[in-house]
Amino acid sequence: MPKLGMEPIRKEALVKATIVEIGRVGSLDVTVSQIAKRAGMSSALAHHYFGSKEDMFLAAMRHILTLYGAEVRGALAAAEGAEGRIRAILRASFSPGNFRREAVSAWLNFWVMALTVPEAKRLLAVYQGRLRSNLSSALRPLAGARAPEIAESLGAMIDGLYLREVLKSGAPDGAAAVAFALRHLEAELEQGVGE
Repeated sequence: MPKLGMEPIRKEALVKATIVEIGRVGSLDVTVSQIAKRAGMSSALAHHYFGSKEDMFLAAMRHILTLYGAEVRGALAAAEGAEGRIRAILRASFSPGNFRREAVSAWLNFWVMALTVPEAKRLLAVYQGRLRSNLSSALRPLAGARAPEIAESLGAMIDGLYLREVLKSGAPDGAAAVAFALRHLEAELEQGVGE
């Protein structure tokens, strides 16, 4: 007889194990058996809870996106002014929780998965839309009509910094990523002043 209340605990363990295994391997080339072993359960139980490796990975990305969204909302609530809001979004994007090796590897694989898996493509579109909206809102007082264009550029910069980080060795450097993105933002804003 199954233990009551264990399903959410086991699912959470599988989600975390999925993220760790993808980070360890650097790709989706992990087996349900590897994930289940890391979570301390059988692969049959893992399949029972998620059905497939794809479903496990989508659950892992939902988990990463949920944590990211909560961090962004918390940072925005404490931010003051337009520049403070932009810095808050960037700091949340490159925070130790969001910019760790496992999460960065999961993101890289998520982008690849979005090319062929409709649910991954939908999740990616939700994330990109929310990021664009948050950045545009924060940029409007500083850039006016150029806010959506600069928001798109900053969003691409964030994604690009994640992609570059996957190729580097060592721990991700979130502070350097924030500084780089802010320099890009300053250049974008100065370009608008000169026009």
